[in-house]
Amino acid sequence: MSDAAKAPGAIMKQNLWTSNPIFMQVLGICSALAVTNLLSNTMIMTIGVVFVTAMSSLTVSLLKSLIPRKVRMVVQTLIIAFYVIIVDIVLRAYLPEISRNLGPYVGLIITNCIIMGRAEAFAQSNGPVLSFWDGMTSGMGYMGVLLTIALVRELLGFGSLFGFQVLPAGFEPWIIMVMPPSAFFLIGLIVWIGKTIMHRQGEPVLEGE
Repeated sequence: MSDAAKAPGAIMKQNLWTSNPIFMQVLGICSALAVTNLLSNTMIMTIGVVFVTAMSSLTVSLLKSLIPRKVRMVVQTLIIAFYVIIVDIVLRAYLPEISRNLGPYVGLIITNCIIMGRAEAFAQSNGPVLSFWDGMTSGMGYMGVLLTIALVRELLGFGSLFGFQVLPAGFEPWIIMVMPPSAFFLIGLIVWIGKTIMHRQGEPVLEGE
């Protein structure tokens, strides 16, 4: 990656838009299928992913010179698991209902390839401040797409947003929006819209580092 591409603004643009982990790299979409039927669940889940991605990248960058190359991915997984456990404990203590709703998907943040990807592709070869920023903005790119999907699914599937009814009482919910496959349809639509806009603007499409 060039020095210009390592500028904070360029990193943010890449992670939020030109190389978004969901609609450009198609990573971490299992959670899009699982938790995006309600905005509240999606918000908490994605905040957790932002926290874990940012802190994992920061920690990997700080420790990279101490980690033997042969076991670096094992150590990275342990670092990610440490922060996921913190998220799980906080949710169980302060948001028990949402913790129950999310069920095993909080623990499965450990397997989210976005987090490992940023640790391996960026944090392993960059300084801690930039690595933290890269991890945070990558998580925010993930968050933005999932919140968009959740907004459409909850609005059309339940007629509500964050649990508050916003559509008229006579609104007939779209049952398909409550079902997991609707998330895949919406991801496909977002991918198509995003790439169409980039093509019209002449934006370079970055698939990775």
